[in-house]
Amino acid sequence: MKSALREQILTILAEIPPGRITTYGRIAAMTDAGTPRLVARALRELPAGHDLPWFRVITASRRLADHPGAERQRRLLLAEGIAFDTRGRVAAERLWP
Repeated sequence: MKSALREQILTILAEIPPGRITTYGRIAAMTDAGTPRLVARALRELPAGHDLPWFRVITASRRLADHPGAERQRRLLLAEGIAFDTRGRVAAERLWP
């Protein structure tokens, strides 16, 4: 992945406010040449000890992606007041931007 694209993705990620979520696709659409898969890749490759809110990024269906950190992600979102419905989705009103 080109460093300029990674920088765009990380800059957008840093701007997601507490209590809000966005999708891989929405972040991709805000970049010059990103795709949802490239956004997911950039999040997987975040360095240890970073303070970026990776957990605020979910799938287009407003659910958590299936990944090893999904339970931690759910806990972090709940701590910010983001609730999940019975089907595991976040309310559309929580989407940013």
